[in-house]
Amino acid sequence: MLRKTGLIIVAVVIIFTSYAGAARANKSATAIEAPDQVAKGTEITVKVHVTHRGNSFAHYTNWVKVLVNGDEVALWQYSANNRPENARFTREVQLTINEPTEIVAEANCNLHGGQKPSKKTITLK
Repeated sequence: MLRKTGLIIVAVVIIFTSYAGAARANKSATAIEAPDQVAKGTEITVKVHVTHRGNSFAHYTNWVKVLVNGDEVALWQYSANNRPENARFTREVQLTINEPTEIVAEANCNLHGGQKPSKKTITLK
């Protein structure tokens, strides 16, 4: 009986700890790092910085995507067994800029969704 009570107490503590972590968690968010202006034909590296407090088996960023002028150019998908490496992580996309370009990046938390997509416009010199 004492052993069963101990197991129940441990289970309750684990459940409350898990919910407390989720309560402090937030929506996934992105920030784009790219130049403001480049010469036509320039190849650039776009860095998408993703933040999400609470990266656990039950609560994590489940996808990150990048759109360029409305077309999806990158999509990273995650699962409970294949989560992002940290609460803050970066993904990169290589682009050749031949016209004014709008980059949109968005990330999603499997429980809370995502903040507004981040946007960056690159103009030609």
